[in-house]
Amino acid sequence: MIVDAFAKLNLTLRVQPPGPNGLHPMRSLAVSIDWADRVELAPSERDVIEVTGADLPDGDANLAVRALKAVREAVGRDEPGTIRLTKRIPVAAGLGGGSSDAAAVLAMAARWLRLDPRARDALAPGLGADVAFFLTGGLARLSGFGEEVQRIEPIPEFHPAVVVPRFDLSTAAVYRNWDLLEGPDGPELPLRVLPPALRAYGPVVNDLTPAAIDLVPELGDWMSDLGRLWEVPVAMSGSGPSLFALFPTRGEAEGAAAAVPGTRAARGCSPTSRGRREVDADGAAPPGG
Repeated sequence: MIVDAFAKLNLTLRVQPPGPNGLHPMRSLAVSIDWADRVELAPSERDVIEVTGADLPDGDANLAVRALKAVREAVGRDEPGTIRLTKRIPVAAGLGGGSSDAAAVLAMAARWLRLDPRARDALAPGLGADVAFFLTGGLARLSGFGEEVQRIEPIPEFHPAVVVPRFDLSTAAVYRNWDLLEGPDGPELPLRVLPPALRAYGPVVNDLTPAAIDLVPELGDWMSDLGRLWEVPVAMSGSGPSLFALFPTRGEAEGAAAAVPGTRAARGCSPTSRGRREVDADGAAPPGG
């Protein structure tokens, strides 16, 4: 089984102080986008994980490995498997690539080992905050710790240009700094600058932006420079450092991304209606896939 596992953008991310478990409840408007890792799962004689395109941990430090083990424990069958990840989504960028890969393996392993979909879905929150979202994808409101997913259909037409600067931001460090700064609100993009189809879903705002900029002031320079270059306001996705702006057409988003020098990665994207897409052995999506 082979799938393309899509990235996501947090169009909105409102953060609350941590609860007794140390986690921060949140509310988010998220959308999956067609920037994807290739993920393959196959039965094998022993557990193997092969990663190209990034330097990632193996064993239980890798969410995809944990997803396979979680399904095996749920069905009570110790079936070894090989996981092959071709990383295209930038890592440590606020685009959810690791969680998307885990959701893809979770779905494929559940299908392989015949785990009921409801039992599969119940495993997602224990793997990571974004995994439940990636099981569905599309446009959705997220709440709680990311495990509460309310899909929104149909998806309005808009196209983000996404840019990843050449530095990393630790998610844990950004949340810690948000706590140290006493939970500041993020800057809010005015509704008038959003594509009309998105205005019904509220303002674009990310409460982690002040904490991320406080940790890496260069991020604020990137946001200002991109805003001047693109002549539209720019927002941050997740805990950063990925930055994005919304455009009415795919061509405009691609042109905007291509115009930015010195990035770690940049891409014009479109929303997807699902969190992943099956592909055949030749790497092509099946008809309607």
